[in-house]
Amino acid sequence: MDVDGSEQDPEMKEYSSVCVGREEDLKKSERMTAVVHDREVVIFYHKGEYHAMDIRCYHSGGPLHLGDIEDFDGRPCIVCPWHKYKITLATGEGLYQSINPRDPSAKPKWCSKGVKQRIHTVTVDNGNIYVTL
Repeated sequence: MDVDGSEQDPEMKEYSSVCVGREEDLKKSERMTAVVHDREVVIFYHKGEYHAMDIRCYHSGGPLHLGDIEDFDGRPCIVCPWHKYKITLATGEGLYQSINPRDPSAKPKWCSKGVKQRIHTVTVDNGNIYVTL
């Protein structure tokens, strides 16, 4: 409950940025884990961009910080090491391959399941990496 006695939606809560490490260290390791406001997150540095998301896969809790990053349909994704779910780094969308079963010459295409994984904002200031939920 808030000070005024009303209940606050936990998804709408405002969080402050938290310093999780140094830019030079993340660029070397390309990924790091941190706890931000009691939430475990993984931060990636991939092809010059920073990305952060919850550390556990939305599907079954797989450890995303141990997954490989691969491009699917031109979008970099983390591949969950447990069940191979593909999650875009930029948006948290789940991707899957689909084919039209009525068209024998059809080729599989990548489709979105929609946003499935919670992502977070990463900023860099004076060599420090900050994550905001």
